[in-house]
Amino acid sequence: MIARELAEAGIASVVMDERNHVAGNCHTERDPRTGIMVHRYGPHIFHTDQQHVWDFINRFGEMVPFILRVKTTHGGRVYPLPVNLHTINQFFDRAMSPAEAKAFIEGQVRADIENPRSFEEQALRFIGAPLYEAFFRGYTTKQWGLEPSKLPASILKRLPLRFDYDDNYFSHPYQAIPRAGYSAIVSRILDHTGIELRLGCRFEDVTEEFSHLFYSGGMDRYYGYSLGRLGYRTLDFRQSYHEGDFQGTAIMNYPEEEVPFTRVTEHKHFAPWEASRFGETVVFHESSRACGPDDIPYYPIRLVEETSMLEAYEARTREDRDVTFVGRLGTYQYLDMDVTIDHALTAARDYLSRQVE
Repeated sequence: MIARELAEAGIASVVMDERNHVAGNCHTERDPRTGIMVHRYGPHIFHTDQQHVWDFINRFGEMVPFILRVKTTHGGRVYPLPVNLHTINQFFDRAMSPAEAKAFIEGQVRADIENPRSFEEQALRFIGAPLYEAFFRGYTTKQWGLEPSKLPASILKRLPLRFDYDDNYFSHPYQAIPRAGYSAIVSRILDHTGIELRLGCRFEDVTEEFSHLFYSGGMDRYYGYSLGRLGYRTLDFRQSYHEGDFQGTAIMNYPEEEVPFTRVTEHKHFAPWEASRFGETVVFHESSRACGPDDIPYYPIRLVEETSMLEAYEARTREDRDVTFVGRLGTYQYLDMDVTIDHALTAARDYLSRQVE
């Protein structure tokens, strides 16, 4: 996005990626055995309420409306997520109205927790102990490798609680998946005479000098881990093939701690407009673990005990006037795609505005 904005303003740039493909963790490709469009590094659903972001992405490919409806298996039963009136009534074996369910949950929550500081406190204050223990505690422990009492409350604030039967995982007005995949869109964004693309190219191996650098790798990596390594989680995917329909939905969560994976994704369901043409299906069992030096970092953990290290790195980034740190790794933030695009467009326009001052 940054390179495209600069190119259209007449500024040439070089885009480098150490992988042999574009689009980073959003990379999509046709599975060679089935032909199904696979989200190679885990599923990505584009959703936004920002009109300019939606307009930007639609310039480069057809976005097909897609509503994500996540299911979760607990105690041998399947429930809808996010927690909604259906989930509540099914879990408690009731038939409550919205008002009755709201009053019922209010009786479950820990009202004495006025300012939740951890994920666990936020959950107990937000949905109460029974729903927290069933759907969030085990999943969160597996996903982040930490007790929920050690994670920030902000993680749970991303998840809604609904007292109606709306099981749309997101609430944004624009929700879609590109018909030709994310990699096709990124390739079109990079298709400009003012952009040179270098794949299989590590930043550390580049000896050229540039007038400005937009860096999307880890800020700790940029500084050679001189202050220590920030914490990240990485993901492992176990791929398998099956005849017909494996689970009937795109994502099935498994929140119980004794289950060794967090979720199962069936990728033909991310493109329902073509799913019926595939006789065989491809499935990924996904699990999370601590990110090692040679692993792909997915999620910044933002541990409380790393606050001083993070602040020291951030202070360095502010001092480097010729470098702009962008993306999840560059800013060490858990960012959705639309927010990442918005930040990228802003970074490009800020740079362009400085050139005319």
